[in-house]
Order: sequence, then structure tokens, then C-alpha cells
Amino acid sequence: MKIYKSLDTLIVGAGFAGMYSLHKQLSEGFKGEIFEQGDDVGGTWYWNRYPGARCDIESMDYSFSFSEELQQEWNWKEKYGTQPELFSYAKHVCEKFNLRKNINFNTKITKAKFIKNTQSWLVTCDDNSIVKCRYLILATGNLSTPNTPKINGVDTFKGNIFHTGAWPKEMPDFKNRTVGIIGTGSSGVQSIPIIAETAKELLVFQRTPNFSLPARHSKLPIDKRENYKKNYLKYRQLAKNSSFGIAKYQPPTQSAFDVSENERNSIYQKAWEEGGQAMLFSFTDLLTDKKANDTAAEFVRNKIREIVNDKSTAEKLCPFDHPIGTKRLCLDSNYFQTYNKNNVSLIDISKKPIDEINKHGLVTNGTEYTFDDLVFATGFDAMTGSVNAINITNEDEVSLKSKWAEGPKTYLGIMVSEFPNLFMITGPQSPGVKSQMILSIEQHVDFIHNLIMHKKDNNYSAVNAKSKNQDEWVKHNNDVAHSTLYPLAHSWYNGDNIVGKKRNFMPYVGGVANYKNICDEIIESDYKGFEFS
Repeated sequence: MKIYKSLDTLIVGAGFAGMYSLHKQLSEGFKGEIFEQGDDVGGTWYWNRYPGARCDIESMDYSFSFSEELQQEWNWKEKYGTQPELFSYAKHVCEKFNLRKNINFNTKITKAKFIKNTQSWLVTCDDNSIVKCRYLILATGNLSTPNTPKINGVDTFKGNIFHTGAWPKEMPDFKNRTVGIIGTGSSGVQSIPIIAETAKELLVFQRTPNFSLPARHSKLPIDKRENYKKNYLKYRQLAKNSSFGIAKYQPPTQSAFDVSENERNSIYQKAWEEGGQAMLFSFTDLLTDKKANDTAAEFVRNKIREIVNDKSTAEKLCPFDHPIGTKRLCLDSNYFQTYNKNNVSLIDISKKPIDEINKHGLVTNGTEYTFDDLVFATGFDAMTGSVNAINITNEDEVSLKSKWAEGPKTYLGIMVSEFPNLFMITGPQSPGVKSQMILSIEQHVDFIHNLIMHKKDNNYSAVNAKSKNQDEWVKHNNDVAHSTLYPLAHSWYNGDNIVGKKRNFMPYVGGVANYKNICDEIIESDYKGFEFS
């Protein structure tokens, strides 16, 4: 077996998590490299180039805090970072910290095996070259493995097929074309209004309607940006002490039933006008009490009924199958207004799924719909898909995928028992996707880096998560989830969007502040739950 190269640290993925992790490793003198499937950095913001793609967290928050110089020199131009702006930011970070020379682009990792006698990983690339490393860090992202439904006949379609999670670099021109789009989650909600602007006709195939709130997207006023920069320390601290890692959304103080109906609706109206996710932070019990949640859900449904002219279409767009906020809440710019356009049609496939795709379009409920282009806005195999795409085996040749057959099990979302020196950034059972992602990325990277330094300083060769502590953490994660309304929804949080995937609630919803406190206590107790050898 020929070893192509030997490293201290191999990092999979050149998104924000991978780049910060590489920066930390290089700063400490480790020999580290990233292996990235794409041809540039950016991760999520490299692949998701679909029309209207932007972050659902305001750009002043959704940015790195580890470098004061970086915070001060980068000037966000939009309230919410758009894909082009976020991609530019990622490239700026890469160049500023001189990371590109340590990144292997156009390289996919296919296998990784832990070797006991050397206490190291042998990692295989898609060209069959093998890299030996002491530490293997998965910065593969929570939403990075596109999910394309297995529909009969999809290979026979003669037109163009696009997936919002793997959009071509050159934007397709939909002018004078009929477009079919399947899916009305976040990427559908963002892309539908843009595609409708130029398409001759847009056919939207909706299985499940989603709650969506107005983003109120705009250019970012210079004075607001500069004021934020002056007070970044304060805002970052507020974010760390919040539930979701967003400075302006501090924990609410009153129940939805502590106020009258008129006052409650007035609070919702103010949040609606503010835009973003403000509504979910109106009251303490919106995600724990179904009756309280119903008040917010009905407020939004009434807004949809006000906006959409056709009553039948409006009702189809009103979600009734899940409490508001228990699926990833969509933010939009004129999404519901788009259904008032003459060239846009909504086709409900909730009761009669798609029978087949043929060379001209698709058939559902005995009706054939023809179109020139087909867009899948069908999301991702979330949280576990990108990890399971790599054949990872431990010293006993047991695969991580088989260990996760009944659902993922991790300690803190950072390590998996019996897989030494393997780390995940914002893995299952961590707050990742239920937080401001970059804040969680920084906290995870710092934790992993400090864990590696503790191991190195004490001359240990390996670190592993204890099985007992892992089981306790998974139970805690589930207990917290089931004290909320989250499990009531069929969502990618549960893996419900993937056929055959075992249903498990994967994110930690106890809040980023609570999670960080738990992690800090573990560090102070000499890394309780981790074993060193």
C-alpha cells in the first residue's frame, strides 16, 4: 500500500467549518490539509447557487468572530448575505489566512479506516491515492448531500434537470420556457419568485406547504453596519448567551396567554413587519405548548389568505400538518404574492403523489403536465448524509454507517464512540442547524482544537468518546426534543424526507448557551466522557 502523503490533520470540506479548522491547526504548527470535492471554497455557498439563494440569518451575525481584523475590514452590503456575497466572503477568508495552499480541490474522500497499531487514519481519495493522518476532522456540513427523490422515469425526461443543492455555475435562462419545480421548502420558497419573473409558465408541485415569513431583505444601511462593527463585542456576547446564537433574539419573558388576544396579535404583527424569525421569539411557549403555537400558526395562515387572491390556492398554501417553527422556518421575498401571477400554477400532490416522470414532463392524479425544464427543490439527506457517503471503519472494521443504522449516536455531536481521533463539526446531537451556524462552527472547532492540544500536551496517542457518556448524551438530546413540539413535524430534523431513513430527532434544541455551558463544564472536569490512551 503506497501512502501518498502523511499529515497530522486531514479535514474533509472547505466550507466555513473546514477553513476555520485548518486555520487553527496551522496556527499551532500542525501539518494539516483540506480535501474538497468542489473546485473552490465556500461549502454551502459554493454549491447552492440557485436563483434567490441567501442566508436566513442576518449577515452581521452570520460571519466569523475569531478575528477582529476580519470583522472590521469586511463590509457586508446586504441585510441577508446572498449566495454571491457569501461566496466572496468565503474566498476572502481563504486568502486572508493563506489557506489555499493547504487545500486539495476536486478531490472526494471515499474511505477512511482507523489503524490501531499506528493510532492513525488511512484515508482514500477518489483517485485511489491514500493519505495517512493522525486526526480526521469531518467538516462535511449538515446540508450538503442533495436529495433527489426516486421517481419512475426521471431518466427519460428530455429537458434540463436542475437541483437547487447542486446548481450549475452558469445561471440557466428560463425566458420563454415552461418550468416545473418540485418542492416548497427553503430553496423552493427562495427560487420560485425569481424563476417566475422570466419563465413563460411555472408549475409548482407541492407535497407539503411550509410556513414562511417575510425576510424584509434589503441593502444594509452603512450607518447600521458601522454601528454594529463598533459594538461587535457586545453583540457576539449576546449571541453566545441566547438560544439560537442570534444577538437580537434574546429569550422571551411571557407566555402567549399572559396577554389578551388583541395584544398578542399586535405583537405578531410587529414581528411580521420586522421580518426574519422574530415571530418565534415573541413568547416563551410557542415551541412547547400546542395551543400557544396555534395562535402564531393561525396568524400566519391568515396572512397567506390575505395575500393570495385565489381562495383555493391560498388554502393549499396554508400548513396544518405541523406546528409553526418545528420545521426549518422559511424566509421569503414575495413568495406568496407570486401565486397571484398569471404564469404561476400550484399543483397539490399531497394526496396523489407523482406517478411518473416521462420525456415531456410528469404525471400525477391522471393528469400529464408538460414542461421544458425540471427543478428539484427537494432538500438534502441532512446531518448524516455527507458522513455516511464516506465508508468510515474503525479498527474492528465496523463501519460508522452500520453503527448509525438505527439513527446517529454521538457524544456532543463531536465524536463517536469506538472511532478514535475522528471529529465532527456540528454533527448530530449538537445545536448546529438550530443555531447561527458560524457561531456553532467556531465553538466546535475551538473545542476540538483544545481537545487535540490536551491530548498532545499529555503525550496521548488517541482520544475516544466513552460509550456510556455517548448514550447519556443521546438520551439527553432526545429528552430535550420530546419536551418540545419539534417531534410533531415530519421534517429533515427527523430524517423524514429520506425514504428508508430511521426516524430520529437529530439536532440539539436545548439552546446554544446551554450547550456551550455543558461543553465548558466538560473541559473543566478534564474532559469528562472522553478517554485518552
